[in-house]
Amino acid sequence: MPRLAIAPEFPKELESLAGSVRRDVVVAVRRFLQSVTSAPHAERVRGARDERMATLRLADRHRGVVARQGDVYWLLTVLPEAEAWAYAQRLRIGVNLEIGVVEVWDAEALERIEPALRRSADSTESRLLSHVCDADLLSVGIEARFLPLVRLVASEMALDALEPLIPRTQYLPLAALANGGTLADAWRELATCRTAAVVPGPIDAGDLYAALRRSPDRAVFAPDAWELERILTRPDWCTFLYPQQHRLARTDRYDRPVLVIGGAGTGKTLVALHRAAHLARQGGGTVLLMSFSQRLSGDLAARLDTLIEDEVARKRVEVGNVDRLAHRVVAEAEGRQPTLAGNAELAELWREATEVSGTTHGAAFLLREWEQVILAQNLQTLDEYLNSPRSGRSIPLDAREREAVWRTIQHVVTTLRETGRRTLLQLAAEASALLSRSTGDLLDDSGPGREPYRHIVVDEAQDLHPAQWRLLRAAVPRAPNDLFIVGDPHQRIFDTRVTLSDVGISAVPRRLHVSYRLPQEILTFGVRLRGGGPADGLVEGVQEMYGYRATRPGARPTVRAYDSFESELTGLVAHVRSWLQDGVEPGEIAVAARTAESVRDARTALRTAGLAVRVTTLHGMKGLEFQRVAVIGVADGIVPAPDALTPAGEDPTARAHDLQRERGLLYVACTRARELLYVSYSGRASPFLPP
Repeated sequence: MPRLAIAPEFPKELESLAGSVRRDVVVAVRRFLQSVTSAPHAERVRGARDERMATLRLADRHRGVVARQGDVYWLLTVLPEAEAWAYAQRLRIGVNLEIGVVEVWDAEALERIEPALRRSADSTESRLLSHVCDADLLSVGIEARFLPLVRLVASEMALDALEPLIPRTQYLPLAALANGGTLADAWRELATCRTAAVVPGPIDAGDLYAALRRSPDRAVFAPDAWELERILTRPDWCTFLYPQQHRLARTDRYDRPVLVIGGAGTGKTLVALHRAAHLARQGGGTVLLMSFSQRLSGDLAARLDTLIEDEVARKRVEVGNVDRLAHRVVAEAEGRQPTLAGNAELAELWREATEVSGTTHGAAFLLREWEQVILAQNLQTLDEYLNSPRSGRSIPLDAREREAVWRTIQHVVTTLRETGRRTLLQLAAEASALLSRSTGDLLDDSGPGREPYRHIVVDEAQDLHPAQWRLLRAAVPRAPNDLFIVGDPHQRIFDTRVTLSDVGISAVPRRLHVSYRLPQEILTFGVRLRGGGPADGLVEGVQEMYGYRATRPGARPTVRAYDSFESELTGLVAHVRSWLQDGVEPGEIAVAARTAESVRDARTALRTAGLAVRVTTLHGMKGLEFQRVAVIGVADGIVPAPDALTPAGEDPTARAHDLQRERGLLYVACTRARELLYVSYSGRASPFLPP
């Protein structure tokens, strides 16, 4: 029987075929896999650049293009007959000799571009890579047959022209060297394309099977008809992972917690899902897949249902959010459901506390002091507070002032306790304390011990508070594969900053820096929007927003100015209508605004026009993605929201954090778009918008 691998392009092309043709193709591929009498057979391609190329007749006037070697077949795509023969003639297959992954390129296209490169090179004596010798190029995986072409590259523009024509494993090292990087820099770029830290043994350039096995983003094997059906019918994110993603998600054992940091579109959530699925399939115990909110948890659960088809493995994964976990622990310990304090009630308590104590500090200052210093460090006594650091708090407090602040905060805490109410952060702190000192089982009545989870996978980690981190640390025993965490400090939309080591989590940092979701133009716009500055949190020091790149070009974001909000809404309706007329599904379009009032007005305008698409706040875009996104009301005085900013005279550091948080909120909303982004404002533009 053949060993059949499927390329990601094949299911996509299959989906585009008419229903009857698609059914015939699937039946033919199944017959080929099972080697039945009526199965299609591989036919050689006359004039092929690579003698391993062949085609399979899969349906009337449709053929599959395959690369074959012995009993190994790599099914690349399905095309109309004439196109399939022509495509197979043009392709060449190779194996990267440094990292062992498969490479495929259009040899005919390279032959066509060579005269243009030569003419450009003849007009100047300079060469972009003249400072790198052939041996060094070979050492970073450059294919020997590409060297003459590389020597014709005289400018960055010429290298850009080559980018879509050569394998990514060839382009990345060349681009690093062309930008002044060292061989080590070029190797680091190449290493992002490998699935293992070290490729065992020598690499055989003639072993197509081994190369395909090392290339999870380019090939997945279908050992039987059942697996073939899964590959062809499930979303591609279930089957194909980019090498870095694959390596992070599928590593069998991590001896320490792992922290994966990545920008928008780098696949952090995808890695978290596949990590949870991998641990569940290993059968080592219950996995808790944790996200920030109930809504995001619901989305993760639905995607996990698609990813894990084995019911036994799926039952090993519990999906939830940290508030739900805290609520469960406290309810189990106390034998009743805890009661949460409402926002209006809390606001009144803080106002009352400031009046009773006579402190000169306002309610907002006191709330932040409580959450960012006292609850963040789990301070239980006045002495602990008097001797604690107050990182991130710009207004100094002497001992007398700290005593006054402590008394005021304790007035609120005491009142909450006497009325039987708690905040969410208090609930997390109490749940953590209960788990840390309990000898019983507060999480699972059916099993022994206090920790039913053997693994916790955390998504959207940047917005969790230290009290919540201590809860997660207490909920899983310290052991290999205990905590796997993904997040991005630049996407923080709540006022929480934490270094994991401060809450007992000694995590090994890993970084994803390639955005697969976003086109380069939206990524660049988003980085400029965010400001490109550092963000603190999760690991020691700050995280710079540098080195992020996209894998594909796209359209530049559209920014529109209007004279009034009414005309802005008219423009929004016209824009959304045009997207729907383009054939975009309504569920693939989202409209976002900073204020609830703007959301309400936009929703009314769109409904009146008969346009049913999602309309939400900027906060509501967290964790989602859409084909096309419109962000409206990005005007001065609205973004940043004035009521979300600490007055500069009250606490300059807090105000700076507020501004970065507001930038992060707009950055998150704009980077939800996979294809097109539309941004509008009326009056004067937000200071966050790039010039």
